[in-house]
Amino acid sequence: MSLTNPKPNTRRNFLSTTFLAAFGASNLKFHSLDSNLTTIKPAALKKGDTIGLVCPAYSAFIKEEVTVAVESLQAMGFKVLIGKHVFDRYGNLAGKDQDRAEDINEMFANKQVNAIMAMHGGWGSARILPLLNYDLIKNNPKILIGYSDITALLVGIYAQTGLATFHGPVGSSTWNSFTVDYFKNTLIDGNATKMVNPIKKNDTLVQTDDRIYTIYSGKASGKLIGGNLTVLSHILGSKFVPDFKNAILFIEDIQEDTYRVDRMITQLKLAGILNNISGFVFGKCTDCPPSKNYGSLTLEDIFEDHIKPLKIPAFSGSMIGHIKDKFTVPIGIEATIDADEGSIKLKEPAVIIK
Repeated sequence: MSLTNPKPNTRRNFLSTTFLAAFGASNLKFHSLDSNLTTIKPAALKKGDTIGLVCPAYSAFIKEEVTVAVESLQAMGFKVLIGKHVFDRYGNLAGKDQDRAEDINEMFANKQVNAIMAMHGGWGSARILPLLNYDLIKNNPKILIGYSDITALLVGIYAQTGLATFHGPVGSSTWNSFTVDYFKNTLIDGNATKMVNPIKKNDTLVQTDDRIYTIYSGKASGKLIGGNLTVLSHILGSKFVPDFKNAILFIEDIQEDTYRVDRMITQLKLAGILNNISGFVFGKCTDCPPSKNYGSLTLEDIFEDHIKPLKIPAFSGSMIGHIKDKFTVPIGIEATIDADEGSIKLKEPAVIIK
């Protein structure tokens, strides 16, 4: 697999070889906290609160993107504190690993900061997982939000502390009404949000965009855990992976040939994750065509092979991923999915209203 140089606000293509290929599924040992991990909810946001903007992975190459992000958050009524190392450069990264970890640790320690948001993804978040102060984070619970490469932090921090984290927009996201509404509904209003795709028929007889594909009918409940498929699959076997027993797994990806998606879902299967979950949601796989160089399975084929035989409620097409209109999905919060409706409904608020 060739290494590409993606834009700062897209996830990278990286590490084509799989962990399982090197070590074998039987050698995987998970060291995350036990299945009785108690979820810690952060405080809800309110106007006037401060959001810390950090770059745990790629540097902020384009300063104007940071300016737009700051102005967007200010337009929602928030103050913004930019991390000290956001504009640092070490190759593609926003400074050395210790520097990027320091920004996150300092944001959690800063009593004036109410939430922490990644500017964008890229690659590099997993490198700083061993450098975070998890006692500090657990004792100073705050909203942490992002997607793509930030998946490593979202699931890693949840696994180590029980803090509910949020798969949602980053600073460089498109802050349109759809994204803003779900962000506010979940993180400001503190609602037990229901996430369902928009109805958009455009000028066609039926809806053609953002359709739901039901893999296996039914409803299921469990804690939501997931994020970017590539990032998640490449931290398997570490202590930064939560227990997936009775969880609802949600995943998304970008710029991956379908044979790679098949490989990574197979990895989740061999690691025992798929057999433990109660429900499955696949968001968007943006620009994920069948390979032109090889005869390749489609995404539907992959779901039929790996997910449908599980006989658990499962669907794909949810507004989760590298897309403009995106949900804010909490990790570690109980929810119910309806695979026929294509919905995710929180069973409780994900934040505490003070």
